[in-house]
Amino acid sequence: MTTVTIRRDRDGAYRGFTCSGHAGYARKGQPDIVCAAVSALVIGAVNSLEDLAGERLKAETDADTGFIRCEFQDSLQERSVFLLDSMVYSLENISREYGTKYLQVKYEEV
Repeated sequence: MTTVTIRRDRDGAYRGFTCSGHAGYARKGQPDIVCAAVSALVIGAVNSLEDLAGERLKAETDADTGFIRCEFQDSLQERSVFLLDSMVYSLENISREYGTKYLQVKYEEV
């Protein structure tokens, strides 16, 4: 299962997120559409935040375990909040469509 944990402060501002695990939707050796979709959304968000929006962030990855951690160094611009809202919305839709057995979206106050 893949777990995406969205971290927000007590005011609701995004502070970062973590993605870990492999969805396990497909049989071993077959392309996993859930894993691919989650990876595309999360990696796309990190790249967009950094390259398009110019946000300062710290990212760590481990492709073997499916781990991605992204921490925001400053408060996010309005357009960056929109990018993250879109990522979260899409991840929640995937979780509803394919089931929490494969993808869970969690929230943590920091």
